[in-house]
Amino acid sequence: MIYSLNISISPELLYDENKLRPFVAQKLQLSPDSINHIQIARRSIDARGRHVLFQVKLEVYAQESIYRIPEYKSHYKNVEHAPEALIVGAGPAGLFAALRALECGLKPVIFERGKNVKERKHDIAQITRNRIVNNDSNWCFGEGGAGTYSDGKLYTRSNKRGSVQEVLLKLVEHGANPEILIDAHAHIGTDKLPAIIANIRRTVEEHGGIYQFNTCIKDIIVKEGTAKGVVDKQGNIYEGAAVILATGHSARDIYELFYSKHWQLEPKSFAIGVRVEHPQELINSIQYHSKHYSPLLPPATYSLATQINKRGVFSFCMCPGGIIVPAATSQEELVINGMSNSMRNSSFANAGIVAQLSASDIPEYGKFGNFALLQFQKDIERATFLAANSSLASPTQRLTDFVEKRLSNHLNRSSYMCGCLPAPLHEILPNLIVAPLQQAFIQFGKTLKGFYTKEANVLAVESRTSSPVRIPRNEDYEHPQIKRLYPCGEGAGYAGGIVSSALDGINCIDKALERMKANNL
Repeated sequence: MIYSLNISISPELLYDENKLRPFVAQKLQLSPDSINHIQIARRSIDARGRHVLFQVKLEVYAQESIYRIPEYKSHYKNVEHAPEALIVGAGPAGLFAALRALECGLKPVIFERGKNVKERKHDIAQITRNRIVNNDSNWCFGEGGAGTYSDGKLYTRSNKRGSVQEVLLKLVEHGANPEILIDAHAHIGTDKLPAIIANIRRTVEEHGGIYQFNTCIKDIIVKEGTAKGVVDKQGNIYEGAAVILATGHSARDIYELFYSKHWQLEPKSFAIGVRVEHPQELINSIQYHSKHYSPLLPPATYSLATQINKRGVFSFCMCPGGIIVPAATSQEELVINGMSNSMRNSSFANAGIVAQLSASDIPEYGKFGNFALLQFQKDIERATFLAANSSLASPTQRLTDFVEKRLSNHLNRSSYMCGCLPAPLHEILPNLIVAPLQQAFIQFGKTLKGFYTKEANVLAVESRTSSPVRIPRNEDYEHPQIKRLYPCGEGAGYAGGIVSSALDGINCIDKALERMKANNL
């Protein structure tokens, strides 16, 4: 028989089988010898009390019930001669659209402006070693998209969009640790994701799908209000039964294409701010209420949010045991992001702390129309670059100095790959961002005692939280003006992270298939 047990339990008890077995047996009124296996089915941390506990769901295999390691295998079709779905972008939305296409009997043809994950690593290394940014192959662009090199966080609130479990199972099928199926805030790690992304490519290609790397799409072929195909920068034409536009939040040239064609766009509120970096040991002691916490606990994380004069300020992409990386997509801009490896064993913790903005907040940018927030984003990234003496070093202040508006004479150690230089961020960044951040940091210091400290650095600029432009679509996921064109994922403004983007890619393929069946394609 298999028993299910939901319980709060200490780390020392959970991870000591000699203690766990008799404990569980007593709870279920069983003989310890009758228990064959105890499997953790769900796990989260409860740090609200004095002692940090795990909230777990255990599956207990007793008597004749034997636990067998599950196999994760999807059913993909050979699509070599099937109708083609053109997928622009090989990030999570595009890749999961491709996997869904294989299941549905469509042939995915994936166009990626950047390089495959192996070759992409060399361009990323050039950024940190020689400060050279390849516009098409960097921390944002290339196989796997931005998520490949930013930790691989898998938490999402997008449960109504589809099956989160389906996405996680496909990741496990392609090499992810099965523990992502049980952790409430699972992640994969930047060191593990490239191999998983490469495995997805093998699946796609083995079943008849096609990848086109180093292929930047410059136009969409539209005839009689219907998308018929795409054109790359070399003028090559590709035709297909549907176009899935999954280009990511930094493909600004796609927005410019829509503008030039008079296709509908709209501004979308987004958040912009800084990245704050603490010693991980400090965050652990804050969250676990002691400097002497269990070594069985993972590096502590946090999630913070407040309202400052009706403006939302919140933490974003928190990376425990992580590092800060340069995420610019062109040479004369400065953008930073955070990432962690699977072990999260860096001595630093970092997170974006960002303020929400809408077009109405910047009336002086009204002349840019739908591109108001995009232009604002560009201007801040350029200003930060110039403040860093036209380098990729980050203008930095101690947290307390940022709030108290003074230049830091000395900075704390930092994980940022391209170095830090003292600079008055409170003067470099616009006050409509600085003021709410300053107030929020003080509030966060009250929420998490010790968070507001001179031991933390503030680095700039965290500006690629999401797209500042939305490509609209109707209830059938098609662009309102163009049938069989499916704006998808973060770049279209409909997702925010790996899992939500993956779900959006799946949904777009499902809608495309419905359209094809309705038109007997």
